[in-house]
Amino acid sequence: MSGYHIRPLKLIAMGMYAAARGWLQIAPQQRGDAEEIIRRHHHDLYSGGWAFPAAPFNWTLYLFYGGDLREGELAWLRMQIIELAAMPAIDDDGDRPAGLFLVSDERAWPIMWQVRDGSMEERPATSLSWLGE
Repeated sequence: MSGYHIRPLKLIAMGMYAAARGWLQIAPQQRGDAEEIIRRHHHDLYSGGWAFPAAPFNWTLYLFYGGDLREGELAWLRMQIIELAAMPAIDDDGDRPAGLFLVSDERAWPIMWQVRDGSMEERPATSLSWLGE
């Protein structure tokens, strides 16, 4: 093959993905504040993972997130959850948002983001092998 030089292809780092899924329980009166926090952090691709019930009922509103996102975007999701956790109590009971999120990737043990008492704590999670992880 005279005159032709074949160059090796460069490997393009596509990045790792993480599966994030979980919920927050908030008071129905906090829905507007929660929607505003999510709106402020809008991401064209990953914001679609947030879901509110179409027709809330009873006294607790459950806000869900589920999606596979690039690991580099976990900070984006984490910041929203921290802000949602910090929403003030709306009644004399002092109930604040509470919830749990599981985050896992292909390399490491899964982690939990526990939401309670106005903050979020990150902890190792037990094996999620039963979920195919």
